[in-house]
Amino acid sequence: MEELSKNYNDVEKGEVTYTPSYEDKTAPIINIKQRTYKIKVNDKIDFLNDVTASDIQDGDLTDKITSNINELNFKTEGIKKVEYTVSDTAGNVAYETIYVTVKKNNDNVVRIGQIGAFIALFSICILIIKYIRSLNFEKRFSKFTINSSKNKSISLFDNIYLQYLDFEEKLSKFLLKSTFINNRSKKYEKYVTAFNFKSNINFIAKKIIIGFTFILFIILIELLQSRLANGVEMLISFIIGFYALDILYLYKYNKYKKKIETNMMNAITIMNNAFRAGMSIIQAVDLVSKEVNGPISKEFEKISTDIDMGLDIEVAFKRFSSRVKTDEAIYLTSSLSVLNKTGGNIIKVFDSIEKNIFNRRKLENELNSLTSSSKLIMYVLTFVPPVFVIIIGLINREYFEPLYNNILGIILILIMCLIYTTYIIVVRKVLKVRGIK
Repeated sequence: MEELSKNYNDVEKGEVTYTPSYEDKTAPIINIKQRTYKIKVNDKIDFLNDVTASDIQDGDLTDKITSNINELNFKTEGIKKVEYTVSDTAGNVAYETIYVTVKKNNDNVVRIGQIGAFIALFSICILIIKYIRSLNFEKRFSKFTINSSKNKSISLFDNIYLQYLDFEEKLSKFLLKSTFINNRSKKYEKYVTAFNFKSNINFIAKKIIIGFTFILFIILIELLQSRLANGVEMLISFIIGFYALDILYLYKYNKYKKKIETNMMNAITIMNNAFRAGMSIIQAVDLVSKEVNGPISKEFEKISTDIDMGLDIEVAFKRFSSRVKTDEAIYLTSSLSVLNKTGGNIIKVFDSIEKNIFNRRKLENELNSLTSSSKLIMYVLTFVPPVFVIIIGLINREYFEPLYNNILGIILILIMCLIYTTYIIVVRKVLKVRGIK
């Protein structure tokens, strides 16, 4: 009793403080500033430098952090898993993990590539300067000299162009051996007739050459930035280069067709006036080839040549409609075919064709004006996403790496491409007016 009263008096005097006892079950906290690293083989990095640990009871526990860094081999490529562990005095343990991507040390290859790229660019600049100076020199002295008829020398750039044509021809002959490529090349026949390509295979050979040129271009850009192009970048650059020619010539072919459709009205009007003046079909065709400018003139020259070579008028116009593939050409060919077989008043027939084409053009212009704003929105929404992806990729090439470095990211890319393609197809179907191209 005396001892208890003494302890009670000590508490009242403030000489003893009461500390409640309880069990510590809270684990420490490991703070990591950077959770992913990308290093090269044999790089020395202190992975503990930005790692700290703390506990509510024990305070700072950074000195007690342990890791498996010494057990990992950073001399080989791959993704290394670094694990951190720390425990407090109560036995509570905390775990954290970071991932280190180890890549090859390509510094020497990059330096050699950079030196080669700079030498190549410097040499090309020197050659261009010399070529321009030689042209200027030739212009200055050409009026004081007489060109020799035996001078068969060619310039360096002409020689390079001839070498390119020779390589393109050899590649075309090689591609001819493939049945699959031959079948796929048939869709380029319209370019052969419109732009005087040698053959469909020749167009595909150009596409392949441009695709590999884009690969060389992206490799050069990466070397100038002290990096090496990876497989994904080279594949994307090849695809862009391979289809760049399609986009260019599709645009040119659409302009070509629009010019033909625009000039077709003038051609039919001139033919109708020629028939009123008593001219024959052959004379009307020759008149159109001379009076109308643009691609329609060349097409009527081909019709005239076919007739001069002995082909029937109906066959010559059928070949014309198969080359041009426009509704107006089909109307004209069908009308002449019927007139050639059954006879009739050709002036009335051409009056009807002229009125129908005029009304069709008027309707097309009205519909285009009504749907122009919707088409503009479609084009903007179609091209903005890939443009932003390209810009972000150029600014920070590692931004999209988590997507194509694991299977989930690749699946997400495929889903996004599918949604994007479906969107383009659906919008084009909605905006397309039946019967109007």
